[in-house]
Amino acid sequence: MNDLKDKVAIITGGAQGIGKGICKHFLSLGIKVVIADMDEDAGIETLEEYKSLGELRFVKTDIGIEAEGKNAIDKTIEYFGSLHALINNAAIPFPGSIQPEALPLERWNRIIGVNLTGAFIMAKHSIPHLKKSHGAIVNISSTRALQSEACNEAYSASKGGVVALTHALANSLSGKVRVNCISPGWIITDDFRKKINRKKAELSKADHEQHLTGRVGYPSDIAEMAAFLISDKSGFISAQNFVVDGGMTKRMIYV
Repeated sequence: MNDLKDKVAIITGGAQGIGKGICKHFLSLGIKVVIADMDEDAGIETLEEYKSLGELRFVKTDIGIEAEGKNAIDKTIEYFGSLHALINNAAIPFPGSIQPEALPLERWNRIIGVNLTGAFIMAKHSIPHLKKSHGAIVNISSTRALQSEACNEAYSASKGGVVALTHALANSLSGKVRVNCISPGWIITDDFRKKINRKKAELSKADHEQHLTGRVGYPSDIAEMAAFLISDKSGFISAQNFVVDGGMTKRMIYV
């Protein structure tokens, strides 16, 4: 029995990457989906690509701006009349090779503002509707919350904050809304980009073998976990962070 059929979910950052993979899987389960994403071209492209899979809407949204986040929630209620799940997936990636002493505070604030504050904004305005449906929130963090590479401060801090936000919300919403977190590891999203940026992933044998599962991850791996965490099957689970990384963060590597 599929307890998710006809439920309504918002997926932030759902027009590309992991979010798009979650969107595709949710539609296959009969979930009605609203994508909240600031890339309008990607959103329209995803609507066209997935229109035959189920009921899907797109709302152009910068989740770091409260009025836009609230608008996405309001539009969802306008479209479908209810809300059962929020997937807080949208994030700005880490800036690459910028040393911490050279990282502009403006860039730090923008990453924190979208990745962490944006997740709170979406939760804040979803809560009244999720309480009515006894729904669920799934926050997408990262293994970067648990371990880092150099020049990764803003992104790691934001994702660590998402893990903490998860258990804080779960306590505040106890008995009304379940809140959990997924921390993905190395997920290959090349097939879930805009067509103009889409390409075949070039992976080596070593790329796969450094994972305890013997392969890298795919958006479907995260999508399956997200679906489980908003379903009745996970009714006894809240305030948890699930690391979905092929075991990579538990492997000791000596050079």
